[in-house]
Amino acid sequence: MEEVLAAVGPRLKRIRQQRQCTLAALSEATGISVSTLSRLESGQRKPSLELLLPIAHAHQVPLDELVGAPPVGDPRVRLKPVKRGDSTVVPLTQQPGGLQAFKMVIGPTRSTPEPRTHEGYEWLYVLSGRLRMVLADHDLVLHAGEVAEFDTRLPHWFGSTGDAPVEIISLFGPQGERMHVRARPSDGT
Repeated sequence: MEEVLAAVGPRLKRIRQQRQCTLAALSEATGISVSTLSRLESGQRKPSLELLLPIAHAHQVPLDELVGAPPVGDPRVRLKPVKRGDSTVVPLTQQPGGLQAFKMVIGPTRSTPEPRTHEGYEWLYVLSGRLRMVLADHDLVLHAGEVAEFDTRLPHWFGSTGDAPVEIISLFGPQGERMHVRARPSDGT
């Protein structure tokens, strides 16, 4: 942090000189005294937003350029898919605990129900294909664009209908973290 602050003064001076602007002209444009501007450039005064904002405006440069803000890190998330048989699970969240998001591509061989229970609450959205979902006494088929939400303490299982892979987004959280979107079973399925 100290290195970044120490570099502000010389950067201010360099930008002002590149624009062939005198301290007096910058003082007039910003309302900041010549002595304050001089102390900023020499590092004798710490920069503050109250001082830097008018200078950035006068020079028509972003504040980041004046302070030499570090570059923003790469925003891409490096996903690590997990392959299980002919299915792939891609964790979309990286922090442990709390709400977890997954993208799943479930292969057609995962079509025999094996209901299980555990603590939590789940929300599913079908991206493509047909998802077979067994939930307690219900045996449903969800199509692309359909959503289901359920308490995972109920016996449940979901997989492919057996004819093709199904692609879903799953949000799973501890009990009480509900998504408040409910799917209605379609007629006859």
